[in-house]
Amino acid sequence: MKQPQRPQVPQISGGFLNINKDPGMTSMDVLRQIKRITGQKKVGHGGTLDPDATGVLPVAIGKATRFLELVLTGRKTYVITVKLGFATNTYDASGEMTETSDASGVTRESVEAALDAFRGDIKQVPPMFSALKRDGVPLYKLARQGIEVEREARPVTVYRLEIASWEHPDFGLEIDCSSGFYARSLAHDLGAAVGTHAHLTTLVRTKASGFEIGPAVTLEDLETLSTEDRWQDAILPIDAVLANLPSVAMNPLTEDQIRNGQSVRATSKEVDGTGVHEGDLVRVYDSEGSFIATAQYDPTGPWWKPDKVISPV
Repeated sequence: MKQPQRPQVPQISGGFLNINKDPGMTSMDVLRQIKRITGQKKVGHGGTLDPDATGVLPVAIGKATRFLELVLTGRKTYVITVKLGFATNTYDASGEMTETSDASGVTRESVEAALDAFRGDIKQVPPMFSALKRDGVPLYKLARQGIEVEREARPVTVYRLEIASWEHPDFGLEIDCSSGFYARSLAHDLGAAVGTHAHLTTLVRTKASGFEIGPAVTLEDLETLSTEDRWQDAILPIDAVLANLPSVAMNPLTEDQIRNGQSVRATSKEVDGTGVHEGDLVRVYDSEGSFIATAQYDPTGPWWKPDKVISPV
């Protein structure tokens, strides 16, 4: 007997969901649930969160996936809890204890003094239990086999790092940082810096590239909206998450050029009004005020060079 075909779900043009991820799920689990709830096929996330971590997970749908790179490379804010006295192989509470030490002598003042070495432009060694790859194999797969390989320290930036709470042997930190930063590595390295061992016990991402935890929705919220046929109420327009970029407006002729991937002349008024420098990105709008692209400033023309263009529906 022929099975009835499921009705085709309309695919939206593009937008972002600001998801507040629950613990116990991988970021890919979240995407699978969103595809099920919304019926959308083209879905991607803007920055992996560990399964035990919670908080902001930006999710792009449709044409918004083209702009995920800007979300991935944006600033993040984390609130974490660190426990002194023992280390784990994953650098967090999900792993096996590897070393212990007496942390009774560690004071808030000694931790505060150690934090300065982790502020600004620093180099950080990623944990073995991470999704980074060696010869095409994720490091966490090697780690599960008991294999440890040397990891090159990577440059990251910590814009702000402050003690948020203190209940020895646990303490909280709030961190503003660049992409590529590992809070688990900070916890592990900070333990060594104060003469003991430490690991991360909780992590909440409160901000990610303009997304904030306050208005974020959970998967349960999205499911409820879906049963009311209102899940699209949670969608943010693509340009809403690019609000940190200056904007320029095109006329009918230049908007067609931008849409066709052609550079257009940048007027001195536009350049002065946006305050851009070579290589900076701007949001580009058509003559009717619709967002159509991001473009890069090239002073040699000067030009607006299309970066990512939204094709017409």
